[in-house]
Amino acid sequence: MEGKRNVRICCLCNERRASLKRPKTLQQICTECFYLAFENEIHQIILSNRLFSRGDRVAIGASGGKDSTVLAYVLSKLNRVHDYGLHLFLLSVDEGITGYRDDSLETVHRNQIQYGLPLKIVSYKDLYGWTMDEIVKLIGLKNNCTFCGVFRRQALDRGAAFLKVDKLVTGHNADDIAETILLNILRGDIARLSRCSSIVTGEDGPIPRCKPFKYTYEKEIVMYAYFKKLDYFSTECIYSPNAYRGFAREFIKDLERIRPRAILDIIKSGENFRISTTTKMHEQGTCERCGYISSQWVLIDDQSSSGDGGGSTRCCSSAWWMFTVTVPEALRSISHVCSGGGQNQEKNKEKGGSLHGCIHGKEDEEMKVVFIDKGKRFSAVQSH
Repeated sequence: MEGKRNVRICCLCNERRASLKRPKTLQQICTECFYLAFENEIHQIILSNRLFSRGDRVAIGASGGKDSTVLAYVLSKLNRVHDYGLHLFLLSVDEGITGYRDDSLETVHRNQIQYGLPLKIVSYKDLYGWTMDEIVKLIGLKNNCTFCGVFRRQALDRGAAFLKVDKLVTGHNADDIAETILLNILRGDIARLSRCSSIVTGEDGPIPRCKPFKYTYEKEIVMYAYFKKLDYFSTECIYSPNAYRGFAREFIKDLERIRPRAILDIIKSGENFRISTTTKMHEQGTCERCGYISSQWVLIDDQSSSGDGGGSTRCCSSAWWMFTVTVPEALRSISHVCSGGGQNQEKNKEKGGSLHGCIHGKEDEEMKVVFIDKGKRFSAVQSH
């Protein structure tokens, strides 16, 4: 009798035995009520933010990890149960990371069969001529996540365009968004706060991106995947331990242990942030050559390098210039090289292609840029 009195009952249904405590609310509930609460919250987020319209073609960014796997499962279920009328696709990016992405893509292929969704895979090798392993071998481990993020975002855009979808959804969860907000504060990049905390981005572009898991805790996603016995890949990227984001992640985990709502509080702070009307904001543009969104990237296109202005129609598949300099110095360096400084111009003439450079960073910010040529030629330039 004593033991029976100590059994905790689910605080939602008041019938079944409580088997878990929700990280977000600290409620002690049963697994059945957890499933319902988890799925209903996602459903309400979709409805309240009008993320989709009937008939939309929606690509789900699928990496094989817990977030994208749960997203694919839940969105497929909600689409069926609530009759959203969506046409769903899985879209994966193969960065070419041996021992990580090749294994995770096997999980994606299994998810394709399990959920009955069409799958499209785009690769760095096909798009840019290089795998991430080859790029890291050249530039080293420092800042490689920054470069990979740029390549990956554009790869998703290209894959989504190929599928002719109306929306692209990603598995970014509340922890991810809180980390990004904190990182932007630590970097002094206040202008990005409102954008990084938005549930829909790229509305002015061809394919908007949605984050249905914006208010969903990472721990709850893991719990859902565990209790549902979903098939997902849990190994961390071999290059991510060097990412600056890891420090922000640990800090947020510490805050969450003290105050579970800290994650949502950080997100709300980002949402409520307002820029002074007198402050000049950086405008997010597009690459003049390929037309894809380019945040703080400047394309330098030297038509004289090929004589007739010909060459690749896709700047990002042609060449990347990366320097460890401030932006104005990098611009001068590229101008010097493109106008005849060194043998790079002659190499480019041999290919018959135009020379391009992409610069990332603010005017007073140092950064590293490396020239990656699809013609298998490398040239690292240092300017001081």
